[in-house]
Amino acid sequence: MQFETLDLTISDGVATVQLDNEPVNTISQQVRHELADVLEVLREDRIRVVVFLGAGDVFSVGADIGLFEEAQEWTTQEFRSNSRILGRVFDGLEQLEKPVIAAINGTCVGGGLELALACDVRIASPDATLGFPEHNIGLIPGLGGCSRFVQLVGPGKAKDLIFTGELFDGEQAFELGVIERIAEDPAHAAQEYAHDLLQQPPQALGLAKRVIDTAWNQDTQTASLLESLAQSTLLETQDHKEGIEAFREKRDPDFSGN
Repeated sequence: MQFETLDLTISDGVATVQLDNEPVNTISQQVRHELADVLEVLREDRIRVVVFLGAGDVFSVGADIGLFEEAQEWTTQEFRSNSRILGRVFDGLEQLEKPVIAAINGTCVGGGLELALACDVRIASPDATLGFPEHNIGLIPGLGGCSRFVQLVGPGKAKDLIFTGELFDGEQAFELGVIERIAEDPAHAAQEYAHDLLQQPPQALGLAKRVIDTAWNQDTQTASLLESLAQSTLLETQDHKEGIEAFREKRDPDFSGN
């Protein structure tokens, strides 16, 4: 599948999606539709890990101001319909039963940061620039910038950073819990991380992701039930048996995803 605003490469089970749209990797209407199309590819079983990054020195500056000017002509229903395109992409990335990594270099603000928040693990350079400047045009970050951001930093800090639109660098993002890893070369670090994950049992990674995402805001009893159900599924997999055999035979396991 060919895209005009994205570059998709698939190698050894790792799918790399690079935003490559002028200017500065903006998330235009075309990008929204192409992200929706690429999501269908990412669901394929041959892909075990996904990496998102931006072309050049920018991850993404989010929506182009021209899109908001165009949106002034939309009805409320049309706005919600168009927003759902990207919203479904972000939700779909969270629901993929495979790790999704964001490699953040340079600017990652607005909708670009919302895309990164929909990923499972974020790796950023120390001098990356992150934040939500939507208040400058009288809006809020409305596709995860409030709802996902608050889960990472808490309500007080989320309000502070969204009220002011204050930008923060990779070091600060790490301290806030917005990113999980810092690297001078996030793209290289993300590829190394992705290939390390290829050695892990795919179903265990996928179910760990779904259980964690679902259980974090549940009561302990419900969360424990989710863990137990997932574990009972994994006990019947060939990868579980392979793991035990490899341990007994003192060798590295060869996980197949079955």
